[in-house]
Order: sequence, then structure tokens, then C-alpha cells
Amino acid sequence: MYAAIISEPEVVTTSAFKVNPFNGPLGAEIIALDLTRALPQDEFKRVHQAHLDHHLLIFRDQRITPEQQIAFSRRFGALQIHVLHQFQLTAYPEILIISNIKENGEPIGLGDAGHFWHSDLSYVELPSLGSMLHAQELPAEGGDTLFANMHLAWDTLDPVLQRKVSNLKAEHSYLAQYAELQRRNPWRPNLTAEQIAKVKPVLQPIVRTHPETGRKALFVSEHFTTRIAGLPDDESRDLLHQLFEHSVKPEHVYRHHYLPHDLVFWDNRSLMHLAGGCPDDQRRKLYRTTIEGDLPF
Repeated sequence: MYAAIISEPEVVTTSAFKVNPFNGPLGAEIIALDLTRALPQDEFKRVHQAHLDHHLLIFRDQRITPEQQIAFSRRFGALQIHVLHQFQLTAYPEILIISNIKENGEPIGLGDAGHFWHSDLSYVELPSLGSMLHAQELPAEGGDTLFANMHLAWDTLDPVLQRKVSNLKAEHSYLAQYAELQRRNPWRPNLTAEQIAKVKPVLQPIVRTHPETGRKALFVSEHFTTRIAGLPDDESRDLLHQLFEHSVKPEHVYRHHYLPHDLVFWDNRSLMHLAGGCPDDQRRKLYRTTIEGDLPF
């Protein structure tokens, strides 16, 4: 779909670890940082700043436990519990299992997560600040995740379209593609009335301002955005289609190929992501934590 961005990093050295910025539209890898220990505040501040600067951080070779992933995630904010509680890690509701593995004929995790471009939990009032994925089992082929820089998408959007959408809001709904996902994957569970009540549609600004950096970003996705408030249906569909296509141009996208024990941490206020997919006979399992963000503005 999109070619991987090859990293030719300029190494930035801190007192405890290295930040290797990627030669692409986003991302950096963190080298020689051990997350099995609690980071002192000065190191945490450097990680936080790198996350703001690069939007996506790849922490290499992290042999962390679920408890350690949860603890590190909580340094950035409260954690959000996914509505599909069926796929929580036993005894750790903060962790959503992302996996195509089946045991006794039943899926152990959410196997079609990321099938459409999206920003995590954009369909709730307080969308996600960021998400972390820790690689547990990786396929020999495929299993990549693609990330699109929504700041660049805004910066490069035609000025006419910028003016048109700058003050508009769009509806985001968890159910927007749910029936389609169930059609493709019959194992995907039906939602209970209680689960549906937790994911009522919300209106979000089409252009949001990052609360920490002040940068503007497009905030719509093919997975969750259903319509633009106040516009006729045909005009809304056409405008959203233009925004979706522009957002994921190759020059905005980085494709991440996982190495064993990678911990990937991205900013949902700045990026969208998409699962690249892998063959059905290749086992893939990752643990996801999701950090609550602020009310978009």
C-alpha cells in the first residue's frame, strides 16, 4: 500500500538514552532506555518532549510485564478501558489484547483492530491522548502498522478547504463501520445495550489544536467519522472523502515494521493509524494501553 520510510537517523544523545529521529514525516526510535525501571523525572521529561516532537516513539527491546506497561502509560494520564471488554487481558482490564490468535476456536483478542484509518477513541467525549502497543508475538510476514501525520495533512491542505472546514464539526461513532467489520469477521461480538450506551456518537472539531504544542491537525477518519454537522449529506460525504484521501497521501505516512519486544507509543492527537494486516496462519499478539486525553478544541 505505502512504502516504508527508511530511517537515516540523526542521533540525539541524552544522559541516559538516544533518540533517533526517522528520516520521514514522523517518528523516532528510543535506544538504550530500560522501561522495567521507573524513569526518574528528568528522563521522563525527555521522553515526553520527544513524543511531542516526533508524535511516534519506538522503544526497542522492552522486556516489560503488563504491570510495567500500565505503570509507564499512567505517567502520561488516566487509562481508558475499551468497550470490548471481551478482549481484556485477564486481571488487567487496562490492557486490550490485539491478536489474530484463536484458542479452542475462539479469538483471544481483537483481530481486526485498525482495519480502517482512525485515531483511537475519537468517538468518546475525551478521546485518547496516546496509545501504546507492546509486541508479544510477531508474524514472520506482515503485521506492520501505518501512521499518518495529521499536522502535515492540515498544513498541506488546500487553503480553500482549510477555510471551509476550519470551524466545522463532525460526528464520530464507534458503530460507523461495526456492521461491516462483523460482515468480514463473524467472530466479532455483538454489542450489548450497555456497551452501545457507552459509545454514543459525539461531535468533534474537524480541525483540532494540540493542547501541548498548539499545532493544528485534521481530526477525521474513515473508521469513525460519519458526517459533517450542518451540511447536506452529499456535500458532507464529498468533503469527508477529500479529507480522508488527502490525509493518507504517501508523503504523510510512515510504515512501522515491528521488531521483537518493540513498545510503540503514538500521539492520537497528531496521528491516525492503520493495520497493515498479516496472513491468517501467522500468529500476532500485542498488548495495548490507551491514555485519556483532553476535550478537543
